[in-house]
Amino acid sequence: MSEIVVEVVRSGFVESVHRARVHVIGADGSPALVRGDTASLASPRSAMKPLQALAMVRAGLPLEGELLALAAASHSGEPFHVDGARKILAGAGLDESFLRCPEDLPLDEEASRQVLRQYGEARRVFMNCSGKHAAMLATCVVNGWPVDGYPHPGHPLQRAIRATVEELTGERVAATGVDGCGAPLFFVSMAAVARAFRRLTLAPDGTPERRVADAMRAHPEWTSGTTRAEALLMRAVPGLLVKSGAEAFDAFADAEGRAGAVKIVDGGGRARVPVTVAALRAAGIDAPEFAGLATTPLFGGGVPVGEVRVHAA
Repeated sequence: MSEIVVEVVRSGFVESVHRARVHVIGADGSPALVRGDTASLASPRSAMKPLQALAMVRAGLPLEGELLALAAASHSGEPFHVDGARKILAGAGLDESFLRCPEDLPLDEEASRQVLRQYGEARRVFMNCSGKHAAMLATCVVNGWPVDGYPHPGHPLQRAIRATVEELTGERVAATGVDGCGAPLFFVSMAAVARAFRRLTLAPDGTPERRVADAMRAHPEWTSGTTRAEALLMRAVPGLLVKSGAEAFDAFADAEGRAGAVKIVDGGGRARVPVTVAALRAAGIDAPEFAGLATTPLFGGGVPVGEVRVHAA
């Protein structure tokens, strides 16, 4: 079917349009909504972090609770995120000098200002993927794998992650790229990402899959940030798992096995959350708090003058 149209409306005028691909699975495992080509290869980016964390837990990563959620995070760089990444490293006998993610400032604006006041520069530990990279290093230490070169696709850690991605998605990885943080990026279809998330939330209690899903759902601020839409969505619906990825990708699943994947074709992040809300509603998942996330406001002179809205789902 055709892609979902997202309108950018300013002062009553449609000035831009985004298009979205959506693949939603119902509780019975059958497609509930498919818009656009969701069978072709996609770039899920950080939406794959729960699967990366799962591979690390299976390999003996000794994290629980908030720190396990941080291992699957694209965090905002708030102080508790940074402290958590440092705690993961210290538990493995390492420090932030071992990180190989890029130097960056926190995504959170206030946290970024605090970092500049305190340090005056970007650092690797502030990068939104530092929790994942710290967990990767900790997994290497547990297994006696080299910490040097841990992001390389041929490293034992990345081979284990690839195998887990293929198992959970039910697809062979068709191509391998490089994510923004320098770790391998495994390309599969959007339909496969939705299936993988469904398997995480339907897994039996106590399994590595459920440990990852449960940690993220119990501590959503640790997987994103205190003001991020993913955390707001998960807080609004108990049992809901949501993970975003760069270039406007989202994946979700709930305790009943309803799941989905969303991709804004042009990577326009402002359209991502409204389409995700529409996809959640198509799956039968809704909450009063969704009303404030179904559109993204546009401003002119600091005053709301329009919105980004889903034209048709």
